[in-house]
Amino acid sequence: MAEWSQMPEDLLRLIARRLGTQFDVLRFRSVCSSWRSSVAPSPGPSRRGRSLILPNDGISDAALGFHLSKSTIFLLGVARSRDQDAPAGWLLKVKEDVRRRMNLLNPLSRSPIAPLPEDFPRVLDLMDLRLLELGHEYVLQYMSYPPCGNDGHLYLEKVVFLCSDDGNDFALLTIHVSGKLAMLKSGQKRWSVIRDMPSPYDDVILFKGEFYAVDGTGRTVLVGLDLGVTLVAESNFGGDKKFLVESVGELLLVDMYLSLDVETDHDGVVTELAENFDYITRERTVRFKVYKLDREEKVWNEVKDLGDRVLFLGDDCTFSASAADLRACKGNCIFFSDNWELEGPLKGPGIGVYDMDSGKIGPLEDYAGYSELFWPPPDWIASTTSEVQNQLEALAV
Repeated sequence: MAEWSQMPEDLLRLIARRLGTQFDVLRFRSVCSSWRSSVAPSPGPSRRGRSLILPNDGISDAALGFHLSKSTIFLLGVARSRDQDAPAGWLLKVKEDVRRRMNLLNPLSRSPIAPLPEDFPRVLDLMDLRLLELGHEYVLQYMSYPPCGNDGHLYLEKVVFLCSDDGNDFALLTIHVSGKLAMLKSGQKRWSVIRDMPSPYDDVILFKGEFYAVDGTGRTVLVGLDLGVTLVAESNFGGDKKFLVESVGELLLVDMYLSLDVETDHDGVVTELAENFDYITRERTVRFKVYKLDREEKVWNEVKDLGDRVLFLGDDCTFSASAADLRACKGNCIFFSDNWELEGPLKGPGIGVYDMDSGKIGPLEDYAGYSELFWPPPDWIASTTSEVQNQLEALAV
């Protein structure tokens, strides 16, 4: 058999095209110099020495333009060679900021995890770990902080990013504050607002290399780079907020149902504060419904059982995972970002769990063992520390 390093370049390119994540590409290019030279790094919104700066053009009151930041959601687990009695995996979100510093964030929100434990490693040896990329999220950040002061994020619900194979051209799709869709393509100085809007849009997603968007009624469209909109599913009324999620090659729609919390006393009587409207009520999540897209019939068909799959609904992205990989929970459930605030290192919006089998819903702490996915970092993270290059940092480049 010929040396692996002598494989024909065209065959190497064919193999590389089938790699699913930028981590796979990184490992592929690390085999030897000939493999590295045959395949370019995965395209993305930024590379070393180059940041993606975007114009403002009136879509917000920021004085300057925006920087596009990318975060990647990973599932870390022990190596397969030690997999017989493997503990639960650990979810983390790695973000590179404008100054190219790496930050760990709550997997379902924009909130940083701080402080980290003193023994948390600065270097991870991925030879002793399994690493799965579960999703990516993109956020527009002000080039300079606005006078009112916030964390530098432009409030545009969500941004999805599409890049050409050679990394030279890109397109962004987001939901404008008006509820309309807005797109920006490489080389343009103006955002294009798409006027099609029977109802304000709730979510956008990049699915199989194309932009999809769903409005508040469940009407779902395919958004072309020419700004054309093609109907892929009729309205599916119900729920108060809709999410699009990709799961094992299928496009799912998740309906979130909300209810208003009202302050009561121990006997269940509405308090005087609530009666006088001095108490500001807040929404809480009470249930979900899940649907799968039937593209041919242009309808959403309800799904009662997700099998082994677990769905995650975050502030800026959605993703799914296998319960067998997670190990901390069973399948057929949904983790979501809710409206109460967490304290401590994992601060930010609370995390809720919905069990589709029982219909039970509640905070993460009500589900024994599930919190191992989020906090604190498992002991085996520190035990795998060694003096190797921090490959997690390379992944975000």
